[in-house]
Amino acid sequence: MNNGHFHRRNLPHLYFNDGIYFITFRLADSLPLEFVKQLRDELANSCEELSLKKKRIFKKYDELLDTTFVCKKHLSVPEVATIVRNAIQYEDGKDIKVICYCIMPNHVHLVLELLEGNRGISKIMQSIKRVSARRSNEFLKREGKFWQDESFDRWVRNDKELFNTINYVLENPVRAGLVKIWEDWNYTYVRKEYL
Repeated sequence: MNNGHFHRRNLPHLYFNDGIYFITFRLADSLPLEFVKQLRDELANSCEELSLKKKRIFKKYDELLDTTFVCKKHLSVPEVATIVRNAIQYEDGKDIKVICYCIMPNHVHLVLELLEGNRGISKIMQSIKRVSARRSNEFLKREGKFWQDESFDRWVRNDKELFNTINYVLENPVRAGLVKIWEDWNYTYVRKEYL
């Protein structure tokens, strides 16, 4: 494995030049600010190990995103969800191998493998978010920030974690009460060899 680098904004990020990543990115203003502040305070004040903190906070964020009171749901517009899907699929085979994704009404779960010679996870995600934001804003006839700046990301460490992560992504619309079985959600994808 190539050397990685670590950086922090609001969330810690550990990036390597290869490997499999689980990434969640959400719409700007998709959660009320008071909830985001409360979760950040919990993270800052917790004595737990960093990986346990990240898991716990991620679970709370994801539960909040799946509730009905969230602020923005632009991804529930089929044309916008298609724009996001196309931006993700465009990168498949270039810098990444797309393993699976689920486009929810206000956030996206994505599992990808970095291919040899890739530009780096930050640049890949910037590209996906920039292109999909510009095209979505054009379609919605709106201006302004589309995506939250920072994404949640996790390096997938082994096959068991990969299996559990894929299952988590595919079952998201079921857990949110949007469909009975994941196959009925139009904006879920999994590469055949991972079924």
